[in-house]
Amino acid sequence: MSTVTTRRFTQIGIDRLVRLKWLERTANLVLAGNEASVIKTTLQDELKNAFRSGNTQVRGSLDKTITILMKVWVQPPRDLHELQADGLRLLATIPCDKHVAIHWGMVMAVYPFWGAVAACVGRLLRLQGTVSTAQVQRRLKEQYGERETVSRRVRYILRSFVDWDVLTEASEAGSYATGLPTVIDDFKIIAWLLEAFLRAQPQGAIEHEALYSSPVFFPFRLRRFPAGRLVAGSGRLCFVRHGLNQELITLRQLRHAGGSPVR
Repeated sequence: MSTVTTRRFTQIGIDRLVRLKWLERTANLVLAGNEASVIKTTLQDELKNAFRSGNTQVRGSLDKTITILMKVWVQPPRDLHELQADGLRLLATIPCDKHVAIHWGMVMAVYPFWGAVAACVGRLLRLQGTVSTAQVQRRLKEQYGERETVSRRVRYILRSFVDWDVLTEASEAGSYATGLPTVIDDFKIIAWLLEAFLRAQPQGAIEHEALYSSPVFFPFRLRRFPAGRLVAGSGRLCFVRHGLNQELITLRQLRHAGGSPVR
């Protein structure tokens, strides 16, 4: 694993609100065959009015937002190029109401901190039905350290979750409830989401059944498919069988002792 890839797992990332419609627009510009420079210029022109003109930090906010959008769908880290290409192909072919899952997976792969916040939110929703900003901030500080940066960026991501309609604001200020889940029953999408999840994890592995209960995917209801079918849906996954019942799905380049890889 390269130093750049390792650093991605520890970076906090996401220092702006990321609206779903902005990601969709960025992906559509890529699908239309535009060069990176054209996409950046187009986004600068289209998004400049999304920031308050009286704010002296407008240029900085706009530039930071575009940096995130470009890194997700235009110029992702090198080890995510194939994931990005397959994600774009899915966006071009699947129904629009499923696009949220593809954007979710790609943001999580590029910015694993997004997935860390999602996992925390998902666990709390499962336990108590609602989640507060303070609760998420406290738990993420335990993981990433007592930094004010953590608190600020958790707020950006929670605001993004609301924009994506995966969270709704509860009656109590600073608290959220879950939105309506999106049902994902296409094994190609689930296989792609699985790879996106693994690309966001240093260990790059998950037990097959744990995929469906992972709090990272709290906005979705994933249809269960056999591990073999999910692996067949991606050329970059394999699974390792331990004993009679346990199946560990991994990225293909990984090797695990104590089990036999199955293609």
